[in-house]
Amino acid sequence: MHKYAIEIFYSEEDEGYIAVVPELAGCSAFGESEEDALEEIMTGIELWLQAAGTEGREIPQPAGKELLRAIVGGKVAVHQAHPPAAVV
Repeated sequence: MHKYAIEIFYSEEDEGYIAVVPELAGCSAFGESEEDALEEIMTGIELWLQAAGTEGREIPQPAGKELLRAIVGGKVAVHQAHPPAAVV
């Protein structure tokens, strides 16, 4: 089983949560909660992998662990999606 990194963020425009799998081009899902988005993206990953296999496309190996190691090791900068509001 493949284990890919999943990013979940709130979209004000869509008024819900978006989940994306950066390593799987175009693989994204929507949910009214983070949990819904996660559940939907798990289905999306499964369908993406099935379609890629059927179409003979290359299935990328997950780099989630390597990416996490790079973040923890300080090799990759991490930015907050929503920086804290200034208190005046």
